[in-house]
Formats: sequence, C-alpha cells, structure tokens
Amino acid sequence: MNEIGKFLVGIGLLLVLGGVIVLIAGRFGLPLGRFPGDFAYRGKHVSAYFPLGTCILISVALTLVLYLLSRFRG
Repeated sequence: MNEIGKFLVGIGLLLVLGGVIVLIAGRFGLPLGRFPGDFAYRGKHVSAYFPLGTCILISVALTLVLYLLSRFRG
C-alpha cells in the first residue's frame, strides 16, 4: 500500500510541474494549444478541441529530453 501512495504523490507532482510549465509558457507568449494542427469545433450546443499539433510538439520535446538523459546516465 505504501508504494501506491508514493506513486500517486509522484504523479501529482508531475501534474503540478506540467501545470507550472504551461503557466510560464503562457506568460512568455508560447502559443500552447494554438499551433497549426490543433483542431477546434464549436457547434450550436457542443464544442470539441483536440490539440494534435501541441501533442506532437510535446512528444518530440520529451523524446529529446529523455534521450539526452539516457545518454548522460549510462
């Protein structure tokens, strides 16, 4: 049970860190969520949003960071 608690705290800290990064990016004018490829649909009673371009950008950035970390660790 102790491991589950540590895991949940770790996930929570990662979410908080992600939120802080998004807030800081917004203050510096980085258009997260407004990249080409981000789809938004606004109908009469429904709206849907899928940030495909932002997801791809974040995926590439995380891949590079994790690749560099793995190169320096071992």
